[in-house]
Amino acid sequence: MIPLFLVILGILLRLLPHIPNFAPITATALFGGVYLNKKYALIVPLLIMAVSDYLINPVNMFHSTTFFVWGSFLISGLIGLWVRKHNKPGFVLGASLIASLQFFLITNFGVWAMGMYSRDFYGLLQSYIMGVPFYRYTLLGDLFYTTVIFSAYSLIKVILKKLQPALV
Repeated sequence: MIPLFLVILGILLRLLPHIPNFAPITATALFGGVYLNKKYALIVPLLIMAVSDYLINPVNMFHSTTFFVWGSFLISGLIGLWVRKHNKPGFVLGASLIASLQFFLITNFGVWAMGMYSRDFYGLLQSYIMGVPFYRYTLLGDLFYTTVIFSAYSLIKVILKKLQPALV
């Protein structure tokens, strides 16, 4: 049920009006890596992206940077698999920061590689500079959603543990 819930939540939150790049995809990828079966851990963020990209713009679902964006979320899932063995709040926070940074580096490289800036060092630098305002929202969104999703899951586990004797 958790993978299905994450997919639906991720799609809904991505479809609602929001600040650019302030989305739950990285957080769901990290959460999936930590708590879901490995096959779901890597599929969940890609499924969220595929469905929500289709609902947002079915004609241009696959664009020049799709490989970089989706690949970055796959890497976030792999980071989550690493956190599985180190599941403490500090590691989760660090993983969120690393995932945000790799998303910024990979996707802005992708923008440059797809020819949106001159194909030299200065074009690459310009791509990163132009991406900085979006990175701020990526970072804030990733930290916010990672905190909310991991905290909610922990709180639900505590509540269910306390309720379990009453339910038996």
